[in-house]
Amino acid sequence: MDSEIKEEIPVHEEFILCCGVETQVLKCGPWTDLINNQSGTRPKLLIFIIPGNPGFSAMYVPFAKALYSATKRRFPVWIISHAGHALAPRGKKILKSSEDPNAEEIKDIYGVRGQVEHKLAFLRTQVPKEMKLVVIGHSIGSYFSLEILKHAPELPVIRSILLFPTIERMSESPKGRFATPLLCWLRYALYVPCYLLLKPWPEKIKFLAIRMVLQMMDIPREFLCMNMLEPFCLVNAAYLGSQEMREVVKRDDETIKEHLPKLIFYYGATDSWCPKEYYDDMKKDFPEGDIRLCEKKIPHAFVMSFFQEMADMVADWLKDDLSKM
Repeated sequence: MDSEIKEEIPVHEEFILCCGVETQVLKCGPWTDLINNQSGTRPKLLIFIIPGNPGFSAMYVPFAKALYSATKRRFPVWIISHAGHALAPRGKKILKSSEDPNAEEIKDIYGVRGQVEHKLAFLRTQVPKEMKLVVIGHSIGSYFSLEILKHAPELPVIRSILLFPTIERMSESPKGRFATPLLCWLRYALYVPCYLLLKPWPEKIKFLAIRMVLQMMDIPREFLCMNMLEPFCLVNAAYLGSQEMREVVKRDDETIKEHLPKLIFYYGATDSWCPKEYYDDMKKDFPEGDIRLCEKKIPHAFVMSFFQEMADMVADWLKDDLSKM
């Protein structure tokens, strides 16, 4: 599999205006425009990845490429950034998205509810209505995935995979107890230093700093995530985090029960955002559900070898679904 990934896998970067906000979309595979592609070679299914927080889509490229290879390069794998977590580089063309006729006015695009509407608007305007969907959510992306099932039952989602799902009691989790005061009460004190320290940095210095971080994390530098040091994006990530602590509290058992046959939950035994007791509760409350546990210690979420392992595992879970396409 490693040799397959090292082969040339096309990854196309786009910035589009979605709900009036610059949005980075990374498209793995040769298909870049599913709406206007009416040829017989258009795939019947899209694998759609929703990141955690921060929603830096470039960090998920190794996983997307590994998953694309593991699924025999038959289906596009797209990653979307969160609203406000990506800014187009200077001179980069920003595509305009058609309006979503079902969309309501989004009052808080950078908050939890606004991020859900942002993903719905993208799927409704950028993906053909008849195209089957596999939605993969990581961390808070799992919460957004459940909300998509709840608020858009017309979308043809055949499978939703929730990786290390932060879908309940976030502020009560081990990391949540530490993050809640920081994100909910102290983040305002960090805004000014963040802007004062990072805004004056020349692009070259930011480039070198981020490249060094990516080297330490063993991530290919195909798409440098410059937004990691962009104050506007970091402030929006912190704001979203504060809302997560306040709003992601009670597990949505009604939606889970309604869509249980489509859902795969994958928890981590050592995950401090959704500890093992949350997995135990899910197994007890939904014994018929596909609820799995990663027993080994989870390495850093963006270690390349871990992405490869996850991609192989997800491809295996999807084997029966994809064989019907």
